[in-house]
Amino acid sequence: MTHEIRQFLVSLYGATRANRVYARLQERLTHPPAAPKGRARWTPDQRDAFLIAYPDQVREDRTPSLRTLHTVLQQHVGNLLTGLHLLPFFPASSDEGYSVMDYRRVDRRFGEWADIAQLGGTYQLMFDAVINHASVASAWFTGFLQGEPTYDDFFVTVAGDPDLSAVVRPRELPLLTAVDSAHGTKKVWTTFSADQADLNYHNPDVLLEIVDLLIFYADRRADLLRLDAIAYLWKEVGTRCIHLPQTYEVIRLLRASLDICAPHVALVTETNVPHAENITYFGDGSDMAQMVYNFGLPPLVLHAIVNGSASVLARWLSQLAVPPGQGAFLNFLASHDGIGLQPLRGILSDAEVADFASKFERAGALVSYKSDGNGGRSPYELNMNYFDAVNWAREDDDEEVKIARFLTAHAILLSLAGVPAIYFHSLFGSRGWAAGPAETGQKRSVNRQRLNRAELEAELAEPGSRRSAVLRGLSALLRARAASAAFHPKGPQAVSEAGTGVLLIRRTSPSGESAVVCLSNITARGQDVEWKSELLGEPPNAPVSDLISNRIVPTAERRVVSLSPYESVWLARPPANPRFLESEELM
Repeated sequence: MTHEIRQFLVSLYGATRANRVYARLQERLTHPPAAPKGRARWTPDQRDAFLIAYPDQVREDRTPSLRTLHTVLQQHVGNLLTGLHLLPFFPASSDEGYSVMDYRRVDRRFGEWADIAQLGGTYQLMFDAVINHASVASAWFTGFLQGEPTYDDFFVTVAGDPDLSAVVRPRELPLLTAVDSAHGTKKVWTTFSADQADLNYHNPDVLLEIVDLLIFYADRRADLLRLDAIAYLWKEVGTRCIHLPQTYEVIRLLRASLDICAPHVALVTETNVPHAENITYFGDGSDMAQMVYNFGLPPLVLHAIVNGSASVLARWLSQLAVPPGQGAFLNFLASHDGIGLQPLRGILSDAEVADFASKFERAGALVSYKSDGNGGRSPYELNMNYFDAVNWAREDDDEEVKIARFLTAHAILLSLAGVPAIYFHSLFGSRGWAAGPAETGQKRSVNRQRLNRAELEAELAEPGSRRSAVLRGLSALLRARAASAAFHPKGPQAVSEAGTGVLLIRRTSPSGESAVVCLSNITARGQDVEWKSELLGEPPNAPVSDLISNRIVPTAERRVVSLSPYESVWLARPPANPRFLESEELM
């Protein structure tokens, strides 16, 4: 392992500098943090599912929001979910926490490290490692402006007027921001905003500081570290400045370092890019991320439901390779960000992506664009709440239909190989915050509303409310998933379209001892679906039940299931040395 780390450093800095950096890095790895009690190397199974939430997602007077969040989760979620992706809880100057001013302190508005530890006693915690950039209000950047030796070379600057037209931009904002420093005016690289200055990994002091930081997080109850915007980490003038070889080497070094001093911590990469690029962050399955956000899933599930056709989604899922080694996808439909459209590229044509975005935009949805260089632009993400997205322009539908449509999208999510993550607003059935973008000036605010605890709990207490119905429906799905080994994150899956608008997913446990056939009707019409009985093993006429509703499905060699509009069923039976269908042909 130490030999590998040395080689990574040589790749980044050359042999001479690497030897000096390696000696300093060793000092950081000789005093590892102790894994919290009960924490071993993270190996997920079918019981694992994450919640994505802001530290102040739920507010009440005179109580730190992290404590309020913990109380709400204890009362309404319990052990339905095993993990919590806690969005940035550090002091920050903008971007809802992603413009970090102090990486080692909890924002006092949210609470303190003891509150993080309390949450960590209940859930596996995922922290955000915002290591591409730092706030211009941070002490690091202040030191840079003042010419302090420690920080003088901490941020990426550009001299002269080089051609930067090839640089991939996620936002339509200036790439460089001029600042006045003790050494005169400098042009600072700001990939995401003028408030977020990009860190300079050409300077090994930056890398060592980040290794220190991740070890610090491991010592503060982090079980997983989400590497935010990691694809943009390394900059080289004259390149696209995304997915550069040096970025991969940095991730490998971080993984190797954590494997030495904090092996209970897993890395998760956040790269909102086309799917073929996204999966490169698994590496060989042992040297980079243990999990990669499956960014293709949110727009493809939405595309399927909006069009009432599972063909594109089924084709993509059927070709989705199981990640190598111990790697697993982090599957999600909604998050604090928008619904990314970049992952559709290579699956749909550019014209089809543009047309898909324009359908929502014409109906009043917010769409963010990115610069393509040379004055061009293309849609980057839909800024909307996922409940609203699947029900967009369908206000005439009654609430039960809307809820069913939303739940069947999540039945697809929860049936897939990988580890699922559910956004707080999805779990609790929120609609979009229409006033948010005007109030904050940010399109993404439409899906980032903070909730009042009393109001939330009053709505949940109403048996017929949207919030209570969604939480009840998602709870049933999560319980059914956790109860069957067929939903193990590394278990095989085979996918097809069972007639027009019905998605069929067969899952089997890694051992092959249990199987589930998942059927989801994504259309507004009821459908009778025929499926092969041998998908669940022999004998063909053995009893079958729906894991979601616990109802018995009539037994017959010819299996036909009647699905209501937007209904999902998970069909299974107790295994007894079954022989599963070897072929990938499902229908």
